[in-house]
Amino acid sequence: MNASVAIQVLPATTDENEIIRIVDEVIAYIRSTGLNYYVGPCETSIEGDYDQLMDVIKECQHVAARAGCQSMNCYVKISYNPEGDVLTIDKKVTKHHE
Repeated sequence: MNASVAIQVLPATTDENEIIRIVDEVIAYIRSTGLNYYVGPCETSIEGDYDQLMDVIKECQHVAARAGCQSMNCYVKISYNPEGDVLTIDKKVTKHHE
């Protein structure tokens, strides 16, 4: 695993129920990829191969658009090590949830 990303998809609407519905669809898509992921209150972290994660990031926006999101802001953080592994989600957060 040479990369991890954190993505936050923010639909441009003030309707909280609509925001939650759209974000839930994006998270369902992320779950369907089979990649290891962690849903936080402000973003979702995903880990895997860099190229695969870039495709997932792009598709997250398409999923939101298909869910009826006419406009959105997406914030992405990328941790990438082309020569080896990056820190896993488990190593980063497990100790805080025990």
